[in-house]
Amino acid sequence: MLIQSRPNEPASTSAHDRVYRTLRAQIMHGEIAPGAPLTLRGLARQHDVSMTPAREALRRLVAEGALKLSPTGRFSTPELTSERIEELAALRALIETELASRALPRAHMALIDRLQSINSMVGEATLRRDAVAYIRANLDFHRTLYLRAQAPAMLAMAETVWLQLGPTMRALYGRLGRTEPPHNHRLILAALKAGDEPGLRLAVRSDVTQGLRLLAQ
Repeated sequence: MLIQSRPNEPASTSAHDRVYRTLRAQIMHGEIAPGAPLTLRGLARQHDVSMTPAREALRRLVAEGALKLSPTGRFSTPELTSERIEELAALRALIETELASRALPRAHMALIDRLQSINSMVGEATLRRDAVAYIRANLDFHRTLYLRAQAPAMLAMAETVWLQLGPTMRALYGRLGRTEPPHNHRLILAALKAGDEPGLRLAVRSDVTQGLRLLAQ
């Protein structure tokens, strides 16, 4: 999406933000494999910008843990160790169960209907074996629920974890070989309908950790 400059906003700021947002989404949704290199020149050419906004976008993503910068100045997506995957899975369990718990009192039927619709999109992506569409719809399912928690700082933390896991999630999708939407999504929906907070916390914790722990073995 092209972001328009605000009055008196330097063009480089708008270009940097556009490159950052696009690349961030690509990493989060698993469009870039673990260990894949990114070059300033290639990124600048791809987005039709100068080297400066491309460099700023890459350094911003390094600061968020989405990219790695080597001592020689090479940017790449990280290849996570088993220990790091376990750590990030534990963070997801802590943060996302709390977000779901806070969202529960505001989980009206319109929200549940929206989540069911998104889960259908997860199922369609699964049938097509479209890993990127699957990851995008899966994260949309979680984000839509967590927005109801009205805890923006906590949601930002969750999204930072998703960003660091993006390339790894693509590898996980290939290992799981899914043929249907995650079973835990149905448990999340059932718990929301029943107002069952313990059941909701358990379903969310299971959903965000079970697959990742396969990669950490």
